[in-house]
Amino acid sequence: MLVDFRPHSKLSGTSSLDLMTSLAPVVEALREGSTDLDKVRFVCDWVQYKSNFREVVDVRPILQCPQPSARPGPAIVPLGARDDAVEIAVDVRRSAVISLEEVTAALRRGSANGRVLLEDWGPGSRSCVWDFNARYWKDLDLWEKSTGRGYEQALPGGESDAHNRDAARDVIGDLFEVWDALANGDALPEELYVVELGVGNGSQAKVFLDEFRALDAGHGRGYYRRLHYMMCDYSQHVLDLAREAVDEHRARISSFVLDATAPCTSLGFLKYKVFLVYISNVYDNLPTDEVAQLGGRTYRVETRAYLDDATVTELAESVGASVGELPALVHRLLRLGPGLLAETDPTRFADVDAAVSFWRTVWGMVRLEERYVPLAGLDLYSLAPSMSGELLRPLLESGADIRMHVSNGAVASFADSLRLLHPFGRLVCHDLFVTDVHAYRTNFRGPGKYEGSVVNWVNGPLLAHVGRRNGFDVHYAPFAHRAGGNIITMTAQVRD
Repeated sequence: MLVDFRPHSKLSGTSSLDLMTSLAPVVEALREGSTDLDKVRFVCDWVQYKSNFREVVDVRPILQCPQPSARPGPAIVPLGARDDAVEIAVDVRRSAVISLEEVTAALRRGSANGRVLLEDWGPGSRSCVWDFNARYWKDLDLWEKSTGRGYEQALPGGESDAHNRDAARDVIGDLFEVWDALANGDALPEELYVVELGVGNGSQAKVFLDEFRALDAGHGRGYYRRLHYMMCDYSQHVLDLAREAVDEHRARISSFVLDATAPCTSLGFLKYKVFLVYISNVYDNLPTDEVAQLGGRTYRVETRAYLDDATVTELAESVGASVGELPALVHRLLRLGPGLLAETDPTRFADVDAAVSFWRTVWGMVRLEERYVPLAGLDLYSLAPSMSGELLRPLLESGADIRMHVSNGAVASFADSLRLLHPFGRLVCHDLFVTDVHAYRTNFRGPGKYEGSVVNWVNGPLLAHVGRRNGFDVHYAPFAHRAGGNIITMTAQVRD
């Protein structure tokens, strides 16, 4: 049995973890069962997101072939690869309170038995959890009305670093420095474009524009009257709120509903004209796969969403449905939204509020099963449009076993956004970045749940690699204007 205990820091300090209390029930259940311990990986994480998709104990099959096959003959196994059959994953933050009986039941249950499946196996980026994520942003107003609070209050600290005026002034100061140099050489365009992806409630745009106008008044170059600030978001509701927040700057504003993973689809007319692409807390909310290097073999993590079976009968009864009808009902919710769902099914949902309540309850119950499926070859894996999985090789083969995010949506968005930049432009992004691949070996990096949305840390080394391949320097630094947070600032600009 191979044991991988990742949260090393929890084993020391004044409130150190009692390792045996947390792990003994799992080890004892494995010892008493029929599992071949020689083929078990025992992985321990500290899942810091209190709202997440994990059970305390999960069983993850490790497949021998890229896909189940009826063809005769043994599976092809790389020379020296460890031939594991299953991974037992434990959340040690919660495992101290689990009993031997509960662990034994989880191991016996294995995969899917007794659970209400919402989908079949597939890559994580295509899971229906991202349909939940999209529905949240489309109907954010209904969710916020139901919870009685704005989405930003769900963030750590209850607000976004995008509101920080010092950070905005730093970015604007850098812009003015570039523009002054170009203006002195008579090379500054008349129209000065700034693009913000993911505008939230408009507070970042307001802070930026307020500070820009004030600094420009003192600077004396008249940049504000030439500014075109492009607010872009997936949600029309979010854009409407944001436009209200910056109404005093409306002459400088344009807004676009767009897919953040492909900004050039809507903003193609701005290719090579944008001096700043400004992003906060967007990349961590975009679809992602996970890949792993285990025992000398490369795998993709496949997932399938299900409903926690502990209260699923109660949920079905609350809407007058059978347990078997729940998956179809959930997918109708995701397709239509709570407003249309209530309108088309009034016998189950008396009004929109009832449909939103069902939505919130379901989201709280959604879990993800996982399994490892060998990749036939990194060159056959599509990382993002026009990018193969070969870009992952230097990260996956950087040492010991590793499991990491591919950040497909973030990579696609980043690469497409670079095409918008003026030769003297830059991309600035504040987000949850992993900046060292080794960090994936020591800490859980998602997925977690923020209100009705999904959050994952972003694979920073991968984005830096993509940037370099496209002729850009990419730098990471702790967010400079708040101590103790996890937000990292990424800056990308054309290599000198």
